[in-house]
Amino acid sequence: MKLSDYVYEYPKDLIAKYPAEPRDSARLMVLDRKTESIAHRTFRDLPEYFNEGDVLVVNDTKVFPARLYGNKEKTGARIEVFLLRELNPESRLWDVIVDPARKIRIGNKLYFDNDLVAEVIDNTTSRGRTIRFVFNGTNEELYQQIDEIGQTPLPPYIKRDVESEDRGRYQTVFAERRGAVAAPTAGLHFTDCLNQQLVEKGVVFAPVTLHVGLGTFRPVEVEDLTKHRMDSESFEISPATVRAVNRALKTGKNTVTAVGTTVVRAMETSLSASNTLKADLGWTDKFIYPPYEFRITQRLITNFHMPKSTLLMLVSAFMGYDFMMHAYEEAVKEEYRLFSFGDAMMIL
Repeated sequence: MKLSDYVYEYPKDLIAKYPAEPRDSARLMVLDRKTESIAHRTFRDLPEYFNEGDVLVVNDTKVFPARLYGNKEKTGARIEVFLLRELNPESRLWDVIVDPARKIRIGNKLYFDNDLVAEVIDNTTSRGRTIRFVFNGTNEELYQQIDEIGQTPLPPYIKRDVESEDRGRYQTVFAERRGAVAAPTAGLHFTDCLNQQLVEKGVVFAPVTLHVGLGTFRPVEVEDLTKHRMDSESFEISPATVRAVNRALKTGKNTVTAVGTTVVRAMETSLSASNTLKADLGWTDKFIYPPYEFRITQRLITNFHMPKSTLLMLVSAFMGYDFMMHAYEEAVKEEYRLFSFGDAMMIL
């Protein structure tokens, strides 16, 4: 497969600027890999596809307001600082992207609201920098400052101003562990009411954590997919989740459904010698594209993804390239809402 295989046309007005309200009223395209059939449903119909003992693996990462605006010392130039990841909590070191990068050099100080100050320590990439926050409080107090002055990091293709309500809109009901700069968007369709219906049916929710990075929006730029390198993202899989998933796999009658590509990448990274799930804590840069043999993931809930994205390539590895492209043609024809705030598909 080549990069040029992952191009499709879509009207720009299908890009969802806001989530469905209520969230579980989003449309759901159900795709059966065995029969290559397509059904058009609503997300709140999800319980119909689950039985007692089935496992739903969700990502419990929590998005924080990673986009800051500050001013450069002396010149007062306005600078955008996008927080990518915390490198060292004790030293207050962060990997960031700055814009405009040409104005930011090692040694520069940046001044934010609430008297928060950061110093540029190093260059990492053309727009990347390492900064150190000059802050005497606890790390939790620093995060409180960031929460107060930061903006919700909406994806770049959502062409509108950030609104205060986006802090809730761009967060799943599973969000507990702070660290993501992008939402695991397949989880955005779930509601407390829907989750209760699933629990009453005997479905087991099993959380993993993968802190989604900005690389999730970065298009592949090399025609030969084997030469693409993913950004590393931190993840954790608990022993309790391992027990739930492996129990379902062992029965042979229960299914393991991944809610989102981030969950797939975490689980397919963390394999035991016997190709079952194992508890793990670390970093993954796993890039899944055809051909790929999935060891843990049996079914997948995901959104519709951008052309040339690694997410699209993972989905094609899971459901087959031709069937996937047919599904996307159907989605455009039926005017499904696309991307992070858009509708969903469930691949059986």
